[in-house]
Amino acid sequence: MNKQDISNTKQLLSTSKKIVIVPHKNPDGDAIGSILGLYHYLLKSNHQVQVITPNDYPNFLKWIPGEQNILKHDSQTKKCDDIINDADIIFTLDFNALHRTGSMETVLEASKAIKIMIDHHQAPDDYATYIFSDVSMSSTCEMVYHFIDMLGDLNVIDINIATCLYVGIMTDTGSFRFSSTSSKTHRVIADLIDKGANNSEIHNNVYDTNSYKSLQLLGCALTNLKVIPESKTAYITLSQEELNRYDFKKGDTEGIVNYGLSLENIVLAAIFIEDKQEGIVKISLRSKGSFSVNDMSRTHFDGGGHINAAGGKSNLSLKDTVEKFISILPSYNKALNNE
Repeated sequence: MNKQDISNTKQLLSTSKKIVIVPHKNPDGDAIGSILGLYHYLLKSNHQVQVITPNDYPNFLKWIPGEQNILKHDSQTKKCDDIINDADIIFTLDFNALHRTGSMETVLEASKAIKIMIDHHQAPDDYATYIFSDVSMSSTCEMVYHFIDMLGDLNVIDINIATCLYVGIMTDTGSFRFSSTSSKTHRVIADLIDKGANNSEIHNNVYDTNSYKSLQLLGCALTNLKVIPESKTAYITLSQEELNRYDFKKGDTEGIVNYGLSLENIVLAAIFIEDKQEGIVKISLRSKGSFSVNDMSRTHFDGGGHINAAGGKSNLSLKDTVEKFISILPSYNKALNNE
């Protein structure tokens, strides 16, 4: 955001507005943390604020302050559409193309509300009036912190805002181990702890909630792990039958792809998860160094994300999707072996 955009946004928020905050479909820790962190901040400025997610999210995010006030578009469609149509401002967080909201795309596109984007993914669309986009940032939660700072309101961050923002920064940096974690990120985290975020409690709430079945599913995924040494690649598959066998719940496969990336001499890791209900295979890609899974996902799997973390999908069968993935690897071998 340039100085004029910041000034305009500050003026826009100087009087009470009806505001909607929206994340992408299948929201993760950064999406839920950022929308709720912004929600608490805007409430303190006497705005009428409603958070609406396209669909549900994992149980390990349902303890975050304010979560009980979230509406879900897929199960409360009319109510959500009415609120969106009546909004003065719509904040879109942790995505930069409206199709990422799934069935919400149409109502958001038709809305006359002023749209403000806060996001750290590459190649943003131009649907928003004001755009705060920075691909160097660790997370959208870190960007919300800086957004509040730009408005001159760091002093209003309380324990609720601090807790929400800590969640997203922690999860999107892999507990601060990914290369996107900068010295600035650590300074933000330190301030959030000073403002009340309980780091050990937050970590336990997010990561120490595994069920017996979810650990069995992890074991199944690791049994399915395959390595392609010449391409420095590891991949995992999970079929719908396997998901059903271990009573899959949303969030149970979170982070499994990173096990492949943890192998010695592996630069690229992928997980392919069959979703019979949506008729697709969901794909998560991770990489090390300068190898861009964002480019790979955009080119081959109708997705995108960051250099080292991206997602996509395939309309092929699970078997054919994996075969497609394997078939394109030779064209990337030089780049993968240079890392």
